[in-house]
Amino acid sequence: MLVDGKNYLDVEDLDVYQKLCGLHIEVCDLTHKWPAEEKYELGSQARRSSNSAPAQMAEKNDDRHIRNKIEGVNRSRGEAAETIHHLYMARLKTYVSADTYESFKSRYKECIRMLNGLEKSLERHLPASDRRWSTSVRETSSEYSIPVTGYPSPEH
Repeated sequence: MLVDGKNYLDVEDLDVYQKLCGLHIEVCDLTHKWPAEEKYELGSQARRSSNSAPAQMAEKNDDRHIRNKIEGVNRSRGEAAETIHHLYMARLKTYVSADTYESFKSRYKECIRMLNGLEKSLERHLPASDRRWSTSVRETSSEYSIPVTGYPSPEH
């Protein structure tokens, strides 16, 4: 694919990278409003994982080996999921509203789906026997509904 006269993509050209960077900025803004004792605990963890998601992509993007690029995508996906967890804990501690949490969760899940697609696209360059994704695998948008017990109900 040619972008601006190049025959390759810089990491900054990837929509998912741009979205993850934007989410990181928003997470930073959000966490700096939390109580002082959380700015260096839960807030720091959320900021670090939200920054690590796009950083993992950037680290491996220029690697010549497809497997290493896929590793970066996998790590990025894990960091995005970790950020959802930190924001969920913030919701349970009532630092963020249910709506704010759901907005971040939805946007991170979109990025995770985009990362899945990127991984699938990269795997087309591997031998079929080495691929994680088969052509018959389709991701659904179904949500899991598991009740959480033993925690106070977050304010909405």
